[in-house]
Amino acid sequence: MKSKYAFLLSLQSLEYEINQLNAFSKEYPECFELLKTKLDDLCRFMVNDENEKRWHEWGTHDEVRQYSEKLRETSVKALCDMEKYQSRLLINKELEATSYIEQLSHAVQEELDLFGIGPASRVLFIGSGAYPLSALTIAKESRAKVLCLDIDEEAVKLGFQVASASGLQALVDFAGGRLSDHPFIREATHVFVASLVANKLEIVEEVKRTARQDTKIIVRYGNGLKSLFNYPLHADLSYEWNLTPVVRTNSLYDTVLMESKLLTQERTIAFD
Repeated sequence: MKSKYAFLLSLQSLEYEINQLNAFSKEYPECFELLKTKLDDLCRFMVNDENEKRWHEWGTHDEVRQYSEKLRETSVKALCDMEKYQSRLLINKELEATSYIEQLSHAVQEELDLFGIGPASRVLFIGSGAYPLSALTIAKESRAKVLCLDIDEEAVKLGFQVASASGLQALVDFAGGRLSDHPFIREATHVFVASLVANKLEIVEEVKRTARQDTKIIVRYGNGLKSLFNYPLHADLSYEWNLTPVVRTNSLYDTVLMESKLLTQERTIAFD
C-alpha cells in the first residue's frame, strides 16, 4: 500500500503545481516558462516504466482514478492557456515564425506517408487548438488543404492569425461550430481527432454519417497512464472499422487509423 500512496501523492503534487503555475501565469506571463517545465515533467512521468507499473497495480482504485481525472482536466486547461500565450508571441513577432514552423514533429511527418497524405488530400483537423503545430506541419510538408475545427472561439481566431504569420493562410483555414455545418467534411480524405478532444466517439459517429466512405479517420488518444494528459478511447470499434494502431516508443499519445470495413469488403469483391 505504501507505493499506492506515493503514487497518489505524485498525482496530487503535479495537479497542484500545474494549477498554481497556470494561475500565476495569467498575472505574470513570465511564469509560462515555469508552467511549460512542469508540463514537461508530467510528460516524463507518463512514460516512466516505474509509474507504468504503479498504474497497472493501482490505476483502477477510486482515489487514483479521481486524482488522475482531476490532473487531466488541470493539465489540459493549462496547455490550452499556454498555447494561446505562445500564439500571441508569434502573432506579435516576439517568436520567430520560421523557428516556430520548423518545430516539425517527426511523428507528424511519418504520418504523411503512413496515411497517404499528399497535395490532393483534404484534411480536417478536429481540436487543433490555438497553437496548431500538427495542422500547420501537415499543410507545409504535404501542401494539402487543411480545415481546423475547434470549439474554443478564441483558439479559432488565434489559429487563423498564426497560420497567416507562418505564411500558410492559403492552405489552412479555421472554423468553429458543428462538424456537419461545414461542407468540407464531405470532401475530406482524412480526418484527425486530437488527443485533447473528449467526445471522440461522438465525433467518429458524426464523421461516419457525413463524410465519404473512403475517408480515413486518425484518432489520437491516451489510455492508462497516458490518460493523465490525453482523453482516452476505451470503446471496441473493431466490429465496424478496420483498426490499424500506430505504435511509437515513448509517445505521449497513441494513434489509431480507422477505415470502413464496408469499403474493404467492396474492394475485395471488386478485385475478386
